[in-house]
Amino acid sequence: MRKGICLCIILLSFNSLTAQSAKIDTEKLLEYYETQRYADAAKYLQSIYPGDTEDIKALSQIAYCNMMAGKLPEAEKNYLKINTIQPNSLPTLFSLANINSRRGNAANAKTYLQQIIQLDSLNFNAYKQLATYADTPETKLSCLKKANSINATDPDVAYDLSLTYSGLKQYQPAYDVLKTAIASDPENFTLQQALLPVANQLAKYPEVIEIGEKLLKNHADVNVMNDMGQAYFYVKDYQKCAGIYKMLEDMGVQNEGTLYFMALSYRELKDYNNAAIYAQKTIDEAISDHTTLYYAALAGIYEAKNQYNDAVTAYKRGLTFGTSNIIYYRLGLLYDLNLKQPKNAATYYQMYLKNHPDQEKEKDQIAYAKGRITVLK
Repeated sequence: MRKGICLCIILLSFNSLTAQSAKIDTEKLLEYYETQRYADAAKYLQSIYPGDTEDIKALSQIAYCNMMAGKLPEAEKNYLKINTIQPNSLPTLFSLANINSRRGNAANAKTYLQQIIQLDSLNFNAYKQLATYADTPETKLSCLKKANSINATDPDVAYDLSLTYSGLKQYQPAYDVLKTAIASDPENFTLQQALLPVANQLAKYPEVIEIGEKLLKNHADVNVMNDMGQAYFYVKDYQKCAGIYKMLEDMGVQNEGTLYFMALSYRELKDYNNAAIYAQKTIDEAISDHTTLYYAALAGIYEAKNQYNDAVTAYKRGLTFGTSNIIYYRLGLLYDLNLKQPKNAATYYQMYLKNHPDQEKEKDQIAYAKGRITVLK
C-alpha cells in the first residue's frame, strides 16, 4: 500500500516534469524506482536537466534519488540549492536534517530541526527527532513532552518519554504517559513491559503481576520475570517470588538483587537453610574479582595524601574480599616506612612471601621483603 502511494506521488511529479520537457521517459524512470535503482534514476535525470537548473521539481527528484542511493553529498548539494531558491520548505528541511543525521553531523541536523519548529511549532516529527540530539536529560524531556502533547498515542515517544521520566525518578508521569499510550494500543507488549518497573516503583504490585503473567504467556522475558519477582515479594507471596527467581538462576541470569530477594523470601518462609545459602550467594555475587584491586587503589590514594591510617583501613578492607600480594606488600611497606611498626611490617612481608609471588616478575619485591624481614627481626 505504501509503495503504491509513493509511486502515485512519483507519477504526479513525472507528469509535471513531462509538461515542462518532452525528453523525459516516464516509463524508464518508473522502472528505475520500482527496481530501486536510484543511482541510475539520478544519472538519468541529471542527463536531462542542465547542472545550473533551478527547476524545483527536477532538483527534488534528483536530490531524492541521490539520497536513496546513499550519495549523501550529492543529495545535500541539491537540497541546499532548493532551500536557496525556495527557503523554509518543511520537506526540504527534513531531508537536510536526515542527510546530516546519517552523516553524523548532529549540529547541522539539530539546526534544521529547530528551523522546522520555528516555522511549525506543532510539528510532531521535528520534536521527536530533536529529542535524540538533546544535550541533557532535561532538554530531552522537554522535546519529548512537547511531542507527546501533540500525539499522546505514539508508542515510540511514549516509551522514550517514560524512560526519561524514570531516569529523573519522576515515576508517576512516566506511568501516566505509558497508560495513555497503552489505552490506544492494548496489545502493545513493549509498552506494557516498560510499565512494569515504573509500576513497581509506585507500589502497584498487583498490576505488575497481572500484566507480567500475560506477557509471560507471549514470551519468557527475564526482565518481566525480574519485575514480577519483586512484586510477588511485596505482596508477600514469598513462594512465588522464590520460584520465579529460581527459574532465573536456572537460566544463569541471576544477579545480586534476585539472590537477595530469594534469601529474604526463604527467611519469611522459615526455610532457614536455603535462606543462608542464598544470603551467601548474594554476598558472593556482589563481590567483584577486582574488588581487592579497587581497595588497593583507594589505599594508594590515601598514602599519597599521607593519610596512613586510612590507607591501612582500606588495604585491610580489600583483604576481606580475598588474598592479594599487592596489598600484603604495600602494607609491609606502609608499616615499615611510614608508621614505624616493625612487627606489623615483618608480618605482612612474611604474608606476602607465603602467598607465592611470581618469582620472575616480582623478584625485586621478593628480595626487598626478605631483606627487610632480616633487618626488622
